Amino acid sequence: MAENFEEHIQERAVLVGLNADCFTQAQTATDRSLEELEALLETAGGFCTGKVLQNRHAPDPHSFIGEGKALEVKMLVEATASTMVVFDNELSPGNIGALEEILGVTVLDRSALILDIFAQRAQTREGRLQVELAQYQYLLPRLSGMGKSLSRQGGGIGTRGPGETKLESDRRHIRERISRLKQELQQVRQVRGVQRERRMKNSVPVVAIVGYTNAGKSTLLNRLTDAGIPANDRLFDTLDTTSRRLTVAEDLDVVISDTVGFISKLPHHLVDAFRATLEELEYADVLLHVIDASDPDRQEHIQVVERLIAKLARPGAQVLQVYNKADLVPATDIPVGQDVVKISAKLGLGMEELLKAIERLVAPSRHPVVLLLPYAQGGLVDTLHKNTTVRRVDYTGDGIEVEAVLDDILYGRLRTYVVKEL
Repeated sequence: MAENFEEHIQERAVLVGLNADCFTQAQTATDRSLEELEALLETAGGFCTGKVLQNRHAPDPHSFIGEGKALEVKMLVEATASTMVVFDNELSPGNIGALEEILGVTVLDRSALILDIFAQRAQTREGRLQVELAQYQYLLPRLSGMGKSLSRQGGGIGTRGPGETKLESDRRHIRERISRLKQELQQVRQVRGVQRERRMKNSVPVVAIVGYTNAGKSTLLNRLTDAGIPANDRLFDTLDTTSRRLTVAEDLDVVISDTVGFISKLPHHLVDAFRATLEELEYADVLLHVIDASDPDRQEHIQVVERLIAKLARPGAQVLQVYNKADLVPATDIPVGQDVVKISAKLGLGMEELLKAIERLVAPSRHPVVLLLPYAQGGLVDTLHKNTTVRRVDYTGDGIEVEAVLDDILYGRLRTYVVKEL
């Protein structure tokens, strides 16, 4: 009973950020990053009791923020009866050990907080595997410096998932577990590969929804496909990829997939662990970059997503910028361009324009044609039915007339039989 009661106690945390540039503009960016850290803390179930910003040209190798500032944080922790301190930066194992010794409470960094949220959010077996792998990869090099964090058995922010076990007792066990998790996720990738080959064989284009966390990606997928995904106003509400078939236009269906939201300072091991999910971006024909038009930091968030797109998507992938929540800002606040659309997924505004834009980007690989096949090549009719969209088949005195929509490969193979481009 006591353990269950402890799990429901809300963590009280002091948030700490380091501004290494020591310039006003950089400090403003650090302040905004701390605001986002507070939102992450609230998402994890915690409460912010205070914020401390340290202006320092370089992190202290021992205590990260320096002994004097650490003592200042300790006084705030004691004055607010806080139970932990969360840093907006990534800490080394030595930093964590030194800070916990000075502060007398649990110390987490931004990566650990994000991992904790992911541990709460993952619903599918694949999602849980990916989170567990990321947690173990994060914890393994930090075991020697995380005494207080790992000794808090029984719940609380930063201890969910593998943090609830005595990780420090057996590094070899952890490495073996990491190896097994990678093998299981490789099997997931193989299953995805089979499904992907089937889609490619059937010439079904793939559209992937990407964007900063809480930009409205799940709301958009629900609006387009009635996917029924819970869409709440909170960070990282969706972790598990959902794919649905979407009719974009007559004779044009696509597979559209939602993906995990991106965030600044996203831990690299988290990106690696979620590669089984994010590899959908490698095969997508079109990426819908969903942007919260009302986000005051949207330009910085756009750059975060664009950097990750450059890293994860296939070269030359077409990107459509989708400014969501456009009803909340003046029209002049949204850029105008060929690959830009404005919508409100919540209200259903701009959906027709979005579908037209998707069709335009996918269309170059589609060739609506009329073929005239010799009867000696009648087997091609069956091939067309299996691999593409066939609108009609007429058996005439001159041959078999087929109206179909071909992809680039079939168009190249059957071009000599094309009698009309539609």
